[in-house]
Amino acid sequence: MRTLYISLISEYYKSRKTLAFWAAILLPVIICGLITFGFYNGRTEIIAAHNPPLMLWGKYSGAALGVMGLLIMPFYVIFMAFSVNNIEHKNDTWKMLFAQPLNKFAIYAAKYLYAVFLIFLCLFLFATLTFAFAHLLQLLVPEYNFNQYNPLDILINSYAKLFLSSLGILSIQFILSLLWGDFLKPMGIGFVGTIMGIIGANVGWKYAYLIPYSLPSLALRITKVKKSGNPLDIPVFTQEIWTSLIYAAILFIIGYFIVTKKSIK
Repeated sequence: MRTLYISLISEYYKSRKTLAFWAAILLPVIICGLITFGFYNGRTEIIAAHNPPLMLWGKYSGAALGVMGLLIMPFYVIFMAFSVNNIEHKNDTWKMLFAQPLNKFAIYAAKYLYAVFLIFLCLFLFATLTFAFAHLLQLLVPEYNFNQYNPLDILINSYAKLFLSSLGILSIQFILSLLWGDFLKPMGIGFVGTIMGIIGANVGWKYAYLIPYSLPSLALRITKVKKSGNPLDIPVFTQEIWTSLIYAAILFIIGYFIVTKKSIK
């Protein structure tokens, strides 16, 4: 555990000035800020629609969730996975990294977990800022009715699904960024995979869940509930989430063997 902790701290210091780290913070701020500005600027039309509180929250939070799940999330994961490993490629420090008197698995796991942390940080800020900015809107525009409904359960479950569904993409891109030090190959494969995933999800292909890049889009779809169930309940561990976790577990193990082979070159 001590080796893992030291390696995690090392990853933070190596990447704290990179675009991947700051994108985890700036993306939520910029996107949530733009959506909030749009709701403030278009307040006359939105108020005139007389949306009930739940529907208003749905439109507001769905704007960020839709953009993230469909397009931004896959590309952010692709870029972030490359950035975490590119530090070693750029400085040619793979051998030096594994020559340290530290557990090799802990070093590898720390890089992977740090990438997971950046995704978590990004989505945590999205959920937090969505909630906070909506209440800021309520103060600025008292005619809104955000304060008449508490969306925390829906926000937490939705962003939890988005987080878990992204782990399959992360594991694939993490391996690709271990194999290749240049940006174009992992990005190219990730781009093609994302397009395939979007198409597979949108046309309703029944096997689309087997494409890791389609999982964020599928995870945010409204699922059917039982007749006796609450229509507002969003089940987290659905088929696409289990698929993502299986991909993540298998590819995490494969990635470890790849990176240990690289370290002896």
